[in-house]
Amino acid sequence: MMSKNNEWPIWEVFIRSKNGLEHRHVGSLHAAGEEMALENARDVYTRRQEGVSIWVVESKHIHATNPSEAGELFEPAADKVYRHPTFYDLPEELKHI
Repeated sequence: MMSKNNEWPIWEVFIRSKNGLEHRHVGSLHAAGEEMALENARDVYTRRQEGVSIWVVESKHIHATNPSEAGELFEPAADKVYRHPTFYDLPEELKHI
């Protein structure tokens, strides 16, 4: 569980608040394992009963896009203009859409 330099791995913490359905990333912490990560996340991030559910994920298991490659990854959506609602005629009754 511990890395070569005897440090505990980093865990990403996600909390689901009482008023929402989705989990949101709230921060990171070091822990020796998943149980310790959950306990530490509870102690650090829900001291005032901010949540109803906690997820912890070891950071090494998260794979993310590189911001410098955002153009290659997200630009193809720009040429799909038919996905935007600007091409639809809406009835006059629907004024707030």
